[in-house]
Amino acid sequence: MAIEQILDLEAEFTKLLNKPTKNQDFQLGQIITGKLLHFEKDTALIDIGSKAEAVLPFKEINNKEDIEKPTDVLSAGEEYEFYILREPNAKGPMILSYKRVAQARGWVKLEELKTKDETINGQVVALVKGGVVIESYGVRGFIPASQLRLRGEANNAKGTELEFKILELDKRKGKLICSQKIAMEEERAGLRDKAINELEIGQVISGEVVRVAEFGAFIDIGGIDGLLPVSEISWQRIAHPRELLSTGDKISVKILKIDKATKKISLSYKRLQPDPWTEIEGKFAEGMVVKGKVVKLAVFGVFVEIYPGVEALLPVSEITNDEEDPSPDNYLKPDDIVEVLIKKFSPYERRISLSLKDVQATQH
Repeated sequence: MAIEQILDLEAEFTKLLNKPTKNQDFQLGQIITGKLLHFEKDTALIDIGSKAEAVLPFKEINNKEDIEKPTDVLSAGEEYEFYILREPNAKGPMILSYKRVAQARGWVKLEELKTKDETINGQVVALVKGGVVIESYGVRGFIPASQLRLRGEANNAKGTELEFKILELDKRKGKLICSQKIAMEEERAGLRDKAINELEIGQVISGEVVRVAEFGAFIDIGGIDGLLPVSEISWQRIAHPRELLSTGDKISVKILKIDKATKKISLSYKRLQPDPWTEIEGKFAEGMVVKGKVVKLAVFGVFVEIYPGVEALLPVSEITNDEEDPSPDNYLKPDDIVEVLIKKFSPYERRISLSLKDVQATQH
C-alpha cells in the first residue's frame, strides 16, 4: 500500500475518533431512529449511531396481549423509531421504548385535534368504576359515565368504536378526559332542529332509553332527547325509573310538551296505558268498604292504593277517634293493608276520600 493511502486512512480514522457523539443531543422523550442489532434474554440491543448501544426492554415493544414474541413485531437488522425513556448515564445505558413512539405522536395529534375542537374516534378498551377507558392514537383516556351516550347496556361496551371530544388534556400527567355526549350533541344539532319542528303535542313516537336517572329517563326520539319524568312512567307509584326501564329499551311515548326555544320535550309513557281512574267507574261507590295498601304517609293524612294506579286519601281526621289530631305514623306504615270506607268518590276529579275510623266503629 502506498504511503499516501496509509496517511489518508489514518486521517480518516482520526476524524472518526474525534467526531463528537450524538449523546449530547439525546433528551428524555425524544424520538430517534436506530437499528435493531439482536435480541437477548429480555431485551434487544439498538444501534443509535453512538459509541454505546441502547437497550430496548421487551415490555416496551408492544401493549397488545395477543403478541407473544418480540420477533412478531420487530426484526433484527431493520431500522425503527424509538422513544427515549432514559438518557445514558453512570447508572446504565440509554433505555428505549418502541410502543411509546405511537403514544408520543398520539399526544401531539390529540393536542392538535383538541386545539381545533374536532371530533375524534376511539375504541373502548376497558370498563371501570364511573366510566370507560378508551384508546385513540395509541393514547388511553377516560370517559366519565356522565359523559357517555353508549347504545345498549354499558356492560357490553368493550370493543365499541365511538366518537368523542376532549374535555381535558395534560400530556405531562398522562391525563386525557373525554366526552362522547358532547360529540354526539354537536353531530346531531342539525337533526335536532329538524326533528323538533316536525314533532307535535299528542303525537305518539317510538324511542330508545339512553339514560335513566332518579327523576326520570331520557328518550332518544330521532335525533333529540325527550325527558320522561318519573311521574309519567307508570300510573302506579314507583321508587325509581329502573324498576321499569333500562338503557337500550325501545318504547313508545306520547309527547306532552314542546319548548322550541329551549329545545326541551316532555314525554309520557303511562298515558299510552289504560287509565285506571276510568277503569274504576262502576267498580267503586260511596259507602263501600274496600281493602287497600298504604303507599305514602303525609302530615295531613295517608295515601292508600285501592286499585292498581289509583291512590285515595285517608285524611288524618279519619284515622281514629282516639286523638283530636293524631299522627299518621303512630297508626300506619307503608305497605300496611287496611280496610277503609269510601266516604267521597269522584273519579272525574280524580279524588277519593276514605275513612278508617268509621270501619273500626262498625267492628266494635
